[in-house]
Amino acid sequence: MGKLVTTCIAACAFVFLGCASKKPAPERVAAPAAPTTPGTLPSGTVDEEALTKTATVQKVDLKTRHVTLKDPNGKEFTIVAGPEVRNLPQVKRGDILRVTYYQAVAYQVSKAGSAKPEVSSTTDVSRAPLGARPGAAVKDTVTVRTTIDRIDKANGEVALRDPEGVVTVVKVRDPSKLDLVTVGDLVDITYTEALAISVEKPK
Repeated sequence: MGKLVTTCIAACAFVFLGCASKKPAPERVAAPAAPTTPGTLPSGTVDEEALTKTATVQKVDLKTRHVTLKDPNGKEFTIVAGPEVRNLPQVKRGDILRVTYYQAVAYQVSKAGSAKPEVSSTTDVSRAPLGARPGAAVKDTVTVRTTIDRIDKANGEVALRDPEGVVTVVKVRDPSKLDLVTVGDLVDITYTEALAISVEKPK
């Protein structure tokens, strides 16, 4: 669990109070932090991306479970549909395989004493029912509840202490938000990652 907490804090530290993020990747969709008004605690989604890729089914070998696909650039490749893939016989030449990937990082500040620091995670898995076209979705969510250990307004920094006592210092992009929080306040950092795969009839 210690490695999970450290990794999540290291990856998500930039989200608190709108801290600077890494350089955006191609096709990245950045979501700005939610605006705050005087007296309210900062919160919002500050990093978000969604990518969708498609390929056209060229051939399906039900005996070997090999599926030959062609990407939008005309390149063909073959994948093996494992036994966990339901309803393979429903897939036909010309069908569209669509893969969508989504990830987001959000934060929520709450007052001291309202909860206890902790790490929580959930995984949701869904598959297409028998007889339908193949499809599946997986969603993983990890939330690390940290505590504000100290605030350095002069340098625009805040230190977050995770549930295991490890402190991470975060450089703040908007130092004015430091006026909205105090030492001891809690910061929930939530990382969400989802993957959805579906087979569709061509339009």
